[in-house]
Amino acid sequence: MAAPQRPHLPAGVWVLGFVSLLMDVSSEMIHSLLPMFLVGTLGVSVLAVGIIEGIAEATALVTKVFSGTLSDYLGRRKGLAVLGYSMGALTKPVFALATGVGMVVAARFVDRFGKGIRGAPRDALVADFAPPGLRGAAFGLRQSLDTVGAIAGPLLATALMLLWAGDFRAVFWVAAIPGAMAVLLLVVGVHEPPRAAGARPVNPIRREALARLGGAYWQVVAIGAVFTLARFSEAFLVLRAQQLGVPSAWVPLVMVAMSVVYAASAYPFGKLSDTMDHRKLLALGMVVLIASDLALAVAGGWAALALGVVLWGLHMGMTQGLLAAMVADTAPADLRGTAFGFFNLLSGIAMLASSAVAGLLWDRLGSAFTFYAGAGFAALTLGALAALGALGALRGRNHSAQDRPGGGA
Repeated sequence: MAAPQRPHLPAGVWVLGFVSLLMDVSSEMIHSLLPMFLVGTLGVSVLAVGIIEGIAEATALVTKVFSGTLSDYLGRRKGLAVLGYSMGALTKPVFALATGVGMVVAARFVDRFGKGIRGAPRDALVADFAPPGLRGAAFGLRQSLDTVGAIAGPLLATALMLLWAGDFRAVFWVAAIPGAMAVLLLVVGVHEPPRAAGARPVNPIRREALARLGGAYWQVVAIGAVFTLARFSEAFLVLRAQQLGVPSAWVPLVMVAMSVVYAASAYPFGKLSDTMDHRKLLALGMVVLIASDLALAVAGGWAALALGVVLWGLHMGMTQGLLAAMVADTAPADLRGTAFGFFNLLSGIAMLASSAVAGLLWDRLGSAFTFYAGAGFAALTLGALAALGALGALRGRNHSAQDRPGGGA
């Protein structure tokens, strides 16, 4: 008798992945150059870059609470995703027009606000499309395709910087094209699963609804926030490369190298998370982050820089899709948008804090100390999680209870 075939990922997961890919091409063409543009062209300090990046990412993550909750209440997620992607696409020309830091901050804020609006509904859509036993693979695939965009964006930015003699603004104009394509693909290519028959809107932030999220879910939220505290913005990888003498036109390749590893590892580790103990995979990811920070701290040339960047990408591939799958596994189906929203709220606060502190340490004590501090905090985090046994409750996984609208703890 032939062995039963493993079910395939639904088309909706693939389309959402390609939407993410196109928007990431657009965003990373700008983000891979933005720290240099701010510091070199607009004269902004590295501390200010850290604060801008922290505020931008925190804005995106905090906004997900409200958009995720609204998508649960409406029982519809696509419209919010379209709105968020449209906001991101429309801000891209503002970077090209910016003559001062105020315009950049405003554009970055609106862009990340759009990311916040689309993030939780999109992640909830992935969970809605994917069968329970394939959620790790589904989130890993979406993250891999997203990260392919993060590879293509800096590569294209590098090519255009070389072609146009370092013209930042011309590259920023080109970045608007894939952003518009992402919105079009989402509008025509994603068909949202119908709401369950007889389902009525429920306020997802009522005490009764929030109580259904349960202790296992809130453990995942706490773990995600702590992990984010140990990992500041990737903008510091770009600045470290520039400090080590990498020519400006080639600096975006740092993000390419990180993203290649991230894209190559996210899907395999996502599939592995469907069968492997989550505790072990999270702990291994933190160990890899510690090694990355140490390599970047001691880097005096290309070799150590490349090692640190590669390990950073590997850590991302090991942990980011896994954490998203853990949220989906521990939240009731009708509260997934809210669950992703609160998860990202805490992560957003942690990102703001870690990026601001990293920028302050860089300005006051130097780049090496910044990465040593990152390694130290990651080591403390790993030790604390092990000592408290905070991950122990995540050994067991019960998909069936969480996929019923009233299921879960």
